[in-house]
Amino acid sequence: MKRFLITTVLIFICFLLQCTVFHSLAFGGIVPNLLIVLTASFGFMRGEKTGLLIGFFCGILVDIFFGNTIGFYALVYMYIGYMNGKFSAIFYPQDIKLPIALILGSDCFYGLVCYVIMFLLRSRFEFGYYFMQIILPEIVYTIVVTIFLYPLILWINTGLERSELRSGKKFV
Repeated sequence: MKRFLITTVLIFICFLLQCTVFHSLAFGGIVPNLLIVLTASFGFMRGEKTGLLIGFFCGILVDIFFGNTIGFYALVYMYIGYMNGKFSAIFYPQDIKLPIALILGSDCFYGLVCYVIMFLLRSRFEFGYYFMQIILPEIVYTIVVTIFLYPLILWINTGLERSELRSGKKFV
């Protein structure tokens, strides 16, 4: 129950920061995607199921407030969480290279899927422009924010795991 409450609060905090604080700190209209950082982080820290669930709830929030159709962003974030969960077997908390690479790949996947669904299918073929003006700057900004946000998420997850271990030992 404690993990559920803390994770829910983290989702809302990241969503609010992304929509308010970082929206006012936007560079050329580009905002870092904190929800991808959160979804990918919990995916490779906790596994496929957790990544899928957190991705769903992050995506549903984006769908409700910014989406044209309910479910598009939820599906994209679910894929991101699930695919990052595949890497939980090789995740080591001390190594920051894997999380950075996975978050970079996740943000790139997110940008490409959004381009294909929202622009390419509407016969807008300016991929070079879209990649250089939107996808790449968002990836760079998200990675810079990840360097500061990821250790906090890791610290929270480690604290939750320790708490669960302590409470599990009481019943043994």
